[in-house]
Amino acid sequence: MYRFCLRTVVRLTKVDGSLVPVASAVLPRVLISSGTIKMAQNDEELKKRLTTLQYRVTQEHGTEPPFTGKYEKNKKEGTYKCIVCGTELFKSGHKYDSGSGWPSFYQPSGKEAVEERTDKSLGRSRTEVVCNKCKAHLGHVFNDGPAPTGERYCINSASLSFDQKKKDEL
Repeated sequence: MYRFCLRTVVRLTKVDGSLVPVASAVLPRVLISSGTIKMAQNDEELKKRLTTLQYRVTQEHGTEPPFTGKYEKNKKEGTYKCIVCGTELFKSGHKYDSGSGWPSFYQPSGKEAVEERTDKSLGRSRTEVVCNKCKAHLGHVFNDGPAPTGERYCINSASLSFDQKKKDEL
């Protein structure tokens, strides 16, 4: 049996030249199955641990401005992890410069790393990418990427941490 605690995500949408708050989604905050908690951190804990930008991006489905993210130009070898729960999401070997202003990857580190969801928040359909473990918003995936997948995972730096490979691992 599953039980959900829900939260509403409110976005500002432009209507007749003015920004108005609109509830865009109701998302599960905590999933409990057979007594196992999948995501147990509450908003207050996250607000203390994350920066304002990290919280806005991961919990309120925000987007950092292009060309401002910490990892957009990162060329170091290592793994990119979820800033909220630490799950490995992407490998540096799958990263490329898409020119979009955000870190771009042609695939996640594994099939179970991310979840893809339909996002219609801007009046068009896109595919949102969230961490499969904690459901933190990461970015979006588009079908204009390079071989071998043809996909571009356009990810906010604010949703990531980076573990650089040690010299003995290179």
